[in-house]
Order: sequence, then C-alpha cells, then structure tokens
Amino acid sequence: MSIEKTLIAAALPSDGDEGPVETGERKRRLRRRLERLIGVAATEGNELVPLRNGDEIFPAMLAAVRGAEYTIDLMTFVYWRGQIARDFAAALADRARAGVRVRLLLDGFGAKEIEQDLLDDMDAAGVLVAWFRKPAWISPLKQNHRCHRKALIVDEHTAFTGGVGIAEEWCGDARTPEEWRDTHVKVRGPAVDGIAAAFAQNWAECHEELFDDRDRFTEHAQPGSSTVQVVRGSASFGWQDMQTLIRVMLTSAQERFRLSTAYFAPDTYFIDLLCATARRGVQVQILLPGPHTDQRACQLAGQHHYAALLAAGVDIRQYQPTMLHTKIMTVDGVAALIGSTNFNRRSMDHDEEVMLAVLDEAFTRVLDDDFDHDLTRSEAIDAARWKRRPLPQRLKEAAVIPVRRFL
Repeated sequence: MSIEKTLIAAALPSDGDEGPVETGERKRRLRRRLERLIGVAATEGNELVPLRNGDEIFPAMLAAVRGAEYTIDLMTFVYWRGQIARDFAAALADRARAGVRVRLLLDGFGAKEIEQDLLDDMDAAGVLVAWFRKPAWISPLKQNHRCHRKALIVDEHTAFTGGVGIAEEWCGDARTPEEWRDTHVKVRGPAVDGIAAAFAQNWAECHEELFDDRDRFTEHAQPGSSTVQVVRGSASFGWQDMQTLIRVMLTSAQERFRLSTAYFAPDTYFIDLLCATARRGVQVQILLPGPHTDQRACQLAGQHHYAALLAAGVDIRQYQPTMLHTKIMTVDGVAALIGSTNFNRRSMDHDEEVMLAVLDEAFTRVLDDDFDHDLTRSEAIDAARWKRRPLPQRLKEAAVIPVRRFL
C-alpha cells in the first residue's frame, strides 16, 4: 500500500461509523482523541474572546496589564521597536513600581532588537527580565531550538495568547502593508492554568525562582462555555505533541479543514496528509502570505509543494494586502486551533510553542467568519497556471530544499 493510501485509510473513521455524526458527538470524540493521544485533559467553562489585529489586541492586553494587582507574566518571541514597544515597557514598569510582581521572558534571538533603554527602565522599576537561550557558540544545536510562545498572564485569572509580537508591525487593522494581519485570544477560566504552565516551563530554565508569595494559586471560576485543551510544543528532538495535535485535527475532519498560517513549510508527511484529507472528500483550504512576507525562503519552501496540493484538490489562497501572521486551524465548524504554532518544520520540530485546542461552535464561527473575510482579500493559486510557472521560480524553490527543515 502506498504512503498516500495508508494515510487515507488512517484518516477514515475507525470506530464503525458510517458518514458524519452529529455536532455534540463529533466534539466528544475529538476531545477524547486529543486527551488520550496527547495526555492533557481539556477544561470546561472557559471564556474566549478572539481579537483581530492590533487595534483590538493591544488595547485589551494593555488594559489587563494596567489593571493588574498581584502578578504579570509576559513571554514573547518578538519584542522589537515602535511606540507600542514603549507602551508595554512603560505599563510593565509602572505596575512593578506599584508592587506588582512583573516577569518578562524574552527569546534571546527573536527579541534581540529590543531597545536597551527600555530594558534599563524596566530593570530600574523592578521588572524581572530573563532571556531564553541567548545565542552562544558553545551550544549551536541548542540555539536552533527557540521559545516561540506568546503568552500574557495577569493575576492568574486572565491570559492572552496567539500570534502577536510586541512591535509596530502588528499595530493597526491590516489596512496597509505596514499593518500586519493577526489574531490573538483573551482567555478566562481553567485554561489559564495551561497557558501559565507554558510560561513557567520556560521561566524555570532561565530563572532560579519559579514562584513567590505573590502567587496565590487561586481556583478558577467558569465564566464561559468553551472546552479548551492547552497543548505545549517543546524544543527537543523526536515526534512532538504539536505534530500529534495537528495530525488528529486533520484526520478527524469530515467536512472542512481550514488553515491560516504565516509560515508554511511542513515536511512531506504533512503534505501527504493534507493531500489525503482532500482526496477523501474534505474541503481543504489554506490561506498563506502573498506578496508581503518577512520570510521569503520559507515561502519558497512551501511553494515547492503547491503542485501536489493543487492536484489533490487543496484550495490555496495568498493574502494580498499585507503580511499574514495568523496561526489558526478550524475543523468542521466545531473545533479550532489557535496559538503560536505555524505549519512549518520549525514550529512542529524545533521550537517551544503553545496552542489552544478549542471545542466551541460559536468561537470557531468567529474564526471562520474572519477566514471568509480574508478570502475576499486573497488570490487563488490556479493549478494550470502554477504548472507553467517560470524556471527562475522553480530554481528558487529548489535552492531552499537543503535548509527547509530549519524554516
């Protein structure tokens, strides 16, 4: 049996069912698959608020920071420049001066552009700043494994996660090439603990004090109706939970699988799985950056697989107005993944990531509505035209093959 036929067989329902099942049962089965295969229990009663683009994301995050009374934990891969970077530094420093325990965890590679005066001001105010694996030649293999997680946890009861970094590129509403398109989510309820654990896991590597007397370890209310599983991807070798998570979502899809990702450069296993999913009758839609991308090599690595995907019936669109930086998947209108993970080798194999697996039709509907809106601003890749793409394009795709496992 060929690899593709094996994947198609593995993707079909294996518990004796004939065809689609009703929504409640579909969610129950997906939840149990994720819990058993990943080993992390989902929690109920969560409130999720999707936030689209910087005009919604940054005011909500800054309001939470400015209202903090006990603790603030912020981790980010990107902390670059611009007024928003200064606004966050000022807000963190202000709360630290007010007696709030403030911890800031920065990736040693991704946040290297942060301005020194911001670090000095935060340090003087009492903000605890730690660096995850600053580049060092003594451990080059370790340096390839970065902390790509984005998380803000305030007073143990409110958290934010998604794709957004702290930089001017994320400001605005994706109106121009200077305003990136992205989505974050505000979380309240028991799932906050999973996001807090993602922070704690990386903080423990960088700082000797894991908690102090300002951590109250309070119980969570259940302010909403969303069922959420928090999945952490680790920067290590071998098959990762993040790969299992995506594999389960793809093989569980019965009607539609949607992917919106900033960086698309998976290995051939996941290309084959996408093709197998489409060939068994699932509508597979992929939304990717178009003319505006900050990682051209990664885009070329993904384009190397377009022909195979198109031949299988996958619908590929490229977002036109600006850089698309989202990391979202939805399945059958009932489930969604959102967090820091891209559909590339780096996120699935190499980096520390965090994703929310959400079982909630209303939340998924909002993300699907956003996807529909983004489609109106995108262009489809035509299979026939793609086959006739010029030789220089093909040569560029081939040129990145040796390094695609690092993209």
